[in-house]
Order: sequence, then C-alpha cells, then structure tokens
Amino acid sequence: MFDWILHIIESGGYIGIFLLMVLENLFPPIPSELIIPLAGFSAAKGDLNIFGVLFATLSGGLVGCIPWYVLGRVYGIQRLKKLTERFGRILTLTSRDIDASEAWFAQYGNFAVFFGRLIPTVRTLISVPAGIAKMSFTSFLVYSLLGSAIWTSLLLFVGYSLEGQYTQTISADINTVSNIVVILIITIYVYRVLTYPNKK
Repeated sequence: MFDWILHIIESGGYIGIFLLMVLENLFPPIPSELIIPLAGFSAAKGDLNIFGVLFATLSGGLVGCIPWYVLGRVYGIQRLKKLTERFGRILTLTSRDIDASEAWFAQYGNFAVFFGRLIPTVRTLISVPAGIAKMSFTSFLVYSLLGSAIWTSLLLFVGYSLEGQYTQTISADINTVSNIVVILIITIYVYRVLTYPNKK
C-alpha cells in the first residue's frame, strides 16, 4: 500500500493527494497516517508546496466526509436501522451501533465532530450521527475543518521533518507495516461478517 500511495502522490500531485483523502474518508482502511506524512515528505523534497499540500489534504478530507453526513441526515435513524436489516452484515453495522453513536453525539454535541476528527476510523463514522442529529451543515464543516486541521498539520509536520532521514530501509519497513495493517483490517471485517448477529 505504501508504494501505491507514494506513486499516486508523485504522479498526481495535489489532485492525487486530494483524491486519496476523499477515499480515506469514504473507506477508512485507506490510512491518512500514511497519506499525509508521505505528502509532507514530497513537500520537504521540494516536489510540492507545503501549503498546497495542506489545502489538498484538508479539502479532500472535507469532501470525503460529506456523503456520510448526508446519509445520516437524509435517511434518519429509523431508516438507517432498516438499512442495517438488509445490508447490516455487509456493512458490519447493527441498529445497536447506530443507537450508540447517536447517544455519544447527543452527549458531546458539536464537539463530538471536532474530537472525532482526531481519532482514526471515528473520523469517518462521526459524520453519520451528526447528520442524524441534523447538525447545521455549516457547523459540521467548521468543526470538521478545525479537527482535521490539527490532525493533518501534525502528520504533515512528521512527514516534512523526516525527509532527511528517509531511506529505502525505512520505506521497506513502513510498507511491510502498512500491508500488515491492511491484512488485519480485512481479517477483522471478515470476522465481523461471519459473527454478525442474526437478530438486530
């Protein structure tokens, strides 16, 4: 996965980074923890401008989280629960999961979106209860942007700072780890599908 992400960044530039971040928000198994530092590394080499990279990552992240927000807002909690009755096994999502996410959002309100954008995987899923709660779209974008800006800036700084220490050995190690993470995610998904409760 490391080589694939690096190839897209090097060949696609800002547009490639933007598209990767959109996909990362739509499909959590694509990790921003790899995308953003590699984009920062490219900026440190002088291939890209750091501010352009920051804009591409933030805008891609915002665009990618909007469909989940719209899904929650348009469908509402009851229709989403019915959706889990038909596709819950494939989505590995139960009506209980929806209730839990809604309760969490109800407890923390708009700040749930802000803090949720700082937590891996939750970054994507927090958009759904925000939509269900009919959070103002403007507020959703603002809190998402603020949370994402902190997370993105941190990862960009890491990638930018490590440019001088980057070697083929480190590349190989990161590639191995990223492949292991992907395999682990797939394994967990398959397990959840096979053990999905028949009664919601």
